[in-house]
Amino acid sequence: MDGHRMFELAKALADTKSRQDIPASMKLLHREMTLSAPALGTTAHGPAANERALGRFFAAFPDYAVVLDGHADDGSSLVCWGRAKMTMTGNRFGVTPNGRRAELPVFIRFSFRDDLIASEHFFFDLSELCAQSGVSTDTVRRTLFQPTRLT
Repeated sequence: MDGHRMFELAKALADTKSRQDIPASMKLLHREMTLSAPALGTTAHGPAANERALGRFFAAFPDYAVVLDGHADDGSSLVCWGRAKMTMTGNRFGVTPNGRRAELPVFIRFSFRDDLIASEHFFFDLSELCAQSGVSTDTVRRTLFQPTRLT
């Protein structure tokens, strides 16, 4: 796929996500889409899981917006970098945030299939998000990554 087309799709996804427009975002994603956010410990495969993941993300960060400042491609994948702004809300992370909007550097790696986005790996610094949100990174990490207990 042409690098210009890859960036066009990534930019369109950034725009739809910045509007929290899940239906428009889903139209840009391949049916076998994988979305991962390692800082949050999440990976979603396929349309239903991706729709749920986006819904949970926008519930936690209802004013999420991202600007892509640059990109590079190798003819089959694309990496973008930029800044995300988002306010941590609710209690999903086991903490009470301060309500301030965080601004973080991000980078995103994409792959493509059938003229759609086949994978997105969204990277940001969880510690920086927590610091700007006035919460303990350790508490958030324990909430996100607690081992599953067998009962």
